[in-house]
Amino acid sequence: MEQTSVRTHWSSRWAFMLVTIGSAVGLGNIWKFPFMTGTNGGSAFVLVYLACIAAIGVPLLMAESMLGRRGQSNPVGTMRSLADEAGASRAWQVIGLIGILGSVLILSFYSVVAGWVLDYTLRAVEGFQGMDKAALGAAFGDLLASPGRLILWHSLFMVLSAGVVLGGVTGGIERANKIMMPALFAILLVLLGYGAVAADLSAAFRFLFHFEPQAISGKVVLAAMGHAFFTLSLGMGAIITYGSYLGREVSIPRTSLVIAGADTLVALLAGLSIFSFVFAQGLEPAAGPGLILQTLPLAFAGMPGGHVIGVLFFVLVVFAAWTSAISLIEPATSWLVEHLGWSRRAAVLSLAGLIWLLGIAVALSFNAWEGFKIFGLGLFDLFDALTSKFLMPVAGLLIAVFTAWVMKREHVREEIGLSGGAFALWFTVVRYVSPVAILLIFLHVIGLLG
Repeated sequence: MEQTSVRTHWSSRWAFMLVTIGSAVGLGNIWKFPFMTGTNGGSAFVLVYLACIAAIGVPLLMAESMLGRRGQSNPVGTMRSLADEAGASRAWQVIGLIGILGSVLILSFYSVVAGWVLDYTLRAVEGFQGMDKAALGAAFGDLLASPGRLILWHSLFMVLSAGVVLGGVTGGIERANKIMMPALFAILLVLLGYGAVAADLSAAFRFLFHFEPQAISGKVVLAAMGHAFFTLSLGMGAIITYGSYLGREVSIPRTSLVIAGADTLVALLAGLSIFSFVFAQGLEPAAGPGLILQTLPLAFAGMPGGHVIGVLFFVLVVFAAWTSAISLIEPATSWLVEHLGWSRRAAVLSLAGLIWLLGIAVALSFNAWEGFKIFGLGLFDLFDALTSKFLMPVAGLLIAVFTAWVMKREHVREEIGLSGGAFALWFTVVRYVSPVAILLIFLHVIGLLG
């Protein structure tokens, strides 16, 4: 039986919002959102993305938070106790197991990508001046070809992330987010101000918000729907875990709206800043995944004050990656502590060690183990595909089904804190709209739709 009699809680609803925003705000907001916007029609993608956040992301964020608070345990323990309460099969605890497995696999390659950002932060300190497009492309190629550098930066990032989680719920995770999240927003505002004064913020604004209906296509809708689901850290066990540390006095609907709004605001501010730099230098907005590691350094190299702005930008990305990584360690940590009786120290160090070893294998898949393939994929692409295309959508679908079809409706209403038409609307979305949307996302990412 899970040890739920004495459970740590966040010090306030603001603390819960900060740590959950920190979980949601990551490389997806600052790296993936801009390049997806650039390659999917600009403003058309943004408009559909905003609609999907409101219609899909927020309802599911509320559902996961609700499950965590009612279960008052780790993801596996939460789903087992809620299944017992509903008189359902304990097989529903597979939701928690999927979340824990997914979070471990995601962090194993996420940490390697965060290592790239650490490397580029040091490069930004040295300056990108004098480097052209070919030189920047070669520099990134050299990084991927160097197992020693990749493993070094991956190791440093894992030490930083595990160090925070070792401090505990309030002393580590909450305290770190209280520092990093305000700092992240402050840096974003500085970059936005620079874009308005010394870059081309007006062009970036037009690109993101000048709506062109003809640019909307099935591909754009499915891409926006998928990113709206993934950007809020849904289906990874993190929100269930963080929700379990939430006091009953906190309004889940209100905090979910603030969290989704802040996560979306970060993505939009990052997009405005990045594209203001890109357009000011006449660069290509549809540069794809290489946007922040190859295109942006080229922009920084040609901008007045670009040295300082480059450093600030990469520090921003490090903070975003760091807060997300913390949330990926905590679900499995809470499970080991509560289910197996491990100390937090033993749980965190063991998990970090496992993820570190997996990350080394991922790093080597770019160079020494480049020829090693599973189903035709290197380890980086395999772990990415397994988590984003299968584990997260499946977990999200099961969460929606369990919430709206398995739990007793009165328990859901009691925990979510809505009544009347507001509850009916939310429940209908989770019961019908969310499962269909997630199935469409799943079919899209595996290549059977769009």
